[in-house]
Amino acid sequence: MKVAEPTVERLIQYYRLLIQMKEEERKVVSSLQIGEILGIKASQVRKDLSYFGEIGKRGVGYHVNRLCLHIENILASPKVWKVALAGVGNLGTALMGHAAFQSYKFEVDALFDVDPEKVGQQIMGVLCWHVDDIAKVMEERDIEVLILAVPASAAQSCVDKAVQSPSLKGILAFTPATVVVPERMLFYRVDIFVELEKLLFFLKERESKH
Repeated sequence: MKVAEPTVERLIQYYRLLIQMKEEERKVVSSLQIGEILGIKASQVRKDLSYFGEIGKRGVGYHVNRLCLHIENILASPKVWKVALAGVGNLGTALMGHAAFQSYKFEVDALFDVDPEKVGQQIMGVLCWHVDDIAKVMEERDIEVLILAVPASAAQSCVDKAVQSPSLKGILAFTPATVVVPERMLFYRVDIFVELEKLLFFLKERESKH
């Protein structure tokens, strides 16, 4: 079943919200309540969830635990993905310390940096190599996903080295830089400053109406 990217993004939002609701011991939630919290139309919430089978009851809503498990099964990967992280500076270290890095969906198997004080060291239990060795190490360890957290000026050079590994299938880049990758490669970029600019723009628009 081919699922559109915006649908997947919304499912992830629903899942994160439901995890929070589980922690708050909430039992039932409606599509309207989900929509109001996330800023999504209730009709869109219902459409997204019904796409994978009817699991709610009209007039009752969705059981939080059941819906959370249902979405988890949709999103869950049948395998544990081996991941490498390039760039063990402030951002890379923060990512390594995030709870999601303990996820069953992926395993951080290698780190890469240019800092001689980090290369050859174990950082949070993972060995760090020099970025010049990225393709060789990723191929040897059959690493399929690269998280890029290097400075913008080094992003393209790092990617050019990494894509030489035949095992690499996808890259998630935390960079404002425009990066060129081969057509075979799945590539997603996260630029928090784009999101900040969007926020500031809509705040300005809201204030101009008052």
